[in-house]
Amino acid sequence: MKKAVLFPGQGSQFVGMGKELFDISITAKGLAEQANDVLGFDILKMMLEGPEEELKQTNVTQPAVFIHSLSALKANEERIDFEAVAGHSLGEISALVAAECISFEDGLLLVKERAESMQSACDQTEGTMAAILGLDDNIVEDVCASIQDIVVAANYNCPGQLVISGSLSGIDTAVAELKEKGARRALVLNVGGAFHSPLMKPAADRLAAQIEKTSFNVAKVPIYQNVTGQAHIDPASIKANVLAQLTAPVKWTQIMQQMITDGFSDFIELGGNGKTLAGFLKRIDRKLPVQAFV
Repeated sequence: MKKAVLFPGQGSQFVGMGKELFDISITAKGLAEQANDVLGFDILKMMLEGPEEELKQTNVTQPAVFIHSLSALKANEERIDFEAVAGHSLGEISALVAAECISFEDGLLLVKERAESMQSACDQTEGTMAAILGLDDNIVEDVCASIQDIVVAANYNCPGQLVISGSLSGIDTAVAELKEKGARRALVLNVGGAFHSPLMKPAADRLAAQIEKTSFNVAKVPIYQNVTGQAHIDPASIKANVLAQLTAPVKWTQIMQQMITDGFSDFIELGGNGKTLAGFLKRIDRKLPVQAFV
């Protein structure tokens, strides 16, 4: 039975995240304490105590989820044996560290720059995202392509759930049209910007410099990446895919389907609320077991 570990992205945070891990593992808590110096604020305190509104801010959320995921891995490393990794959006950087493609320190610097550059891009151009439920992907894609304003498919989460991203007017138009097409739900999300869309180009331009400064190694296990939905171990392609991810869609459905095709049948979700990625997988194949370490 081939086993893979999965790392969640932004949106899986909660006040109190990591408390049980930090109580049982000095090493796990040390990761969070080490991060304080890099980030320039007390991330451990925010993870454990909030307040929730501050924890939701992109520059706090992204490092918090990254630290939580890798703390879960560190605290349970003797119990976890895996042959591949994948991470949803931000979670891909957690996956890179787990696969020993980059160090924890370099991963944290990437997350910090990623979060700050994405926030800056959001401040420059208003945008948003919407979850579309109950329609085939091709119907959603066709509607997005027909709209003059910027609106694109952003997160292929599972069959029947596709998140779109774009300008405020583009999303409003798409939501109205997709409801007419029979979407079970078309819900504008409470997010700070149009992630995984062309509106993130300024963030990608800024992140490129940090990626170039980062040392990438051949991955110890295959990393199934968001941009391609395929497995990679080569540093050059991994690097290019991490950068492209900011403006390209997260192909999570395709990743999970490819993993299943490649013989993976046992999955562990590390960090976050332990439910998000498990929920997506159950929509793809209800029979597959998913454990969670949070």
